[in-house]
Amino acid sequence: MLIPTPTDLENIFQVANLFVLPFWALMVLLPNWSLTRRLMASYIPFAALASLYVYLFVTLDGGILEAFSDPQLELTSLAGLFANSHVMALGWVHFLVMDLFVGRWIYLQGQENGIFTRHSLAFCLFAGPFGLLIHFFTAAITQRFFPSADDSPAAEPSAG
Repeated sequence: MLIPTPTDLENIFQVANLFVLPFWALMVLLPNWSLTRRLMASYIPFAALASLYVYLFVTLDGGILEAFSDPQLELTSLAGLFANSHVMALGWVHFLVMDLFVGRWIYLQGQENGIFTRHSLAFCLFAGPFGLLIHFFTAAITQRFFPSADDSPAAEPSAG
């Protein structure tokens, strides 16, 4: 398999960053547009990024993989491994695909349950777990103070 050069790794980094931006922009700026809904219902963006991840993973030096599997690995050693451009590109693609996947989940939850998600998605783009936490709070507030007709006690069938 063709091992990526430093220039290849830089290009992969730049292209992967640009690749995810339209999906984030659509979820934040045009959440109800039919194209946004179709794209976010698809696994294609994630399959593309995951395929890139697999390529970077299988072309990684075996010694680096061995170092990652060391049960005695310490934080400073891990930081040293991430100083390698190939490892950093692999890690960055990992972040991109996982953050986008979580963003998609937030988006779909918002669409399904009438939850405002723009702020959660914006935070998720820049700080994934923080955006997820904000979404949890927003969903709880929405459910508590702005229940949908399906959630309201009047909509529940009577037991008897």
